[in-house]
Amino acid sequence: MKPYPIPAETVSFCEEIKKSRFMTYLARAEDADSAKRFIQQMRDEHPDARHHCWAFVAGAPDDSQRLGFSDDGEPSGTAGKPMLAQLMGSGVGEIVAVGVRYYGGILLGTGGLVKAYGNGVQQALKLLPTRLMVPQEAYQLSCEYAQLGMIETLVEQASGKVVEAQYGANIQLTLLLPAADAEKVANKLRDASRGTLLLSPVK
Repeated sequence: MKPYPIPAETVSFCEEIKKSRFMTYLARAEDADSAKRFIQQMRDEHPDARHHCWAFVAGAPDDSQRLGFSDDGEPSGTAGKPMLAQLMGSGVGEIVAVGVRYYGGILLGTGGLVKAYGNGVQQALKLLPTRLMVPQEAYQLSCEYAQLGMIETLVEQASGKVVEAQYGANIQLTLLLPAADAEKVANKLRDASRGTLLLSPVK
């Protein structure tokens, strides 16, 4: 898995279209549960709004298993889908968008709604600061006490970390390593130990 951008903070964009007020909020959502919590938070903050439409990509930008969207009472396909399309086109992962609409009494039609909700996300994305998420995976490693310092140095150089160590006759380590660099680290450990240090993924 390659590194990908994620939201660094929550942002909002607001515009009025034919007397309806559209407010779009973007936030980080590392999983579907945190996306749903943010959606509920926006409902609680805007209880008088007519619609709280939403979409999320609650994982890596190309993870099609963790997508969601809702039109929340707007005509089918006019809110959640165009919002999701903007999120997916942005290349940003772990992100949720909520489109809050205060109805102004004038119907926009399906085309107008698609444009309003999609554009709200598009404009909010322009305001969004991001940071890089480096996907990490867990590995196990058994080593001798004399090898620990060398292992810690290699792991640190790869921007990984030792998350657990169990001390017995040998040391059983649990490591977190950037997914893209794990093979490189495995090769270095094997070479440095003449084949005795073998990384194994945590199942």
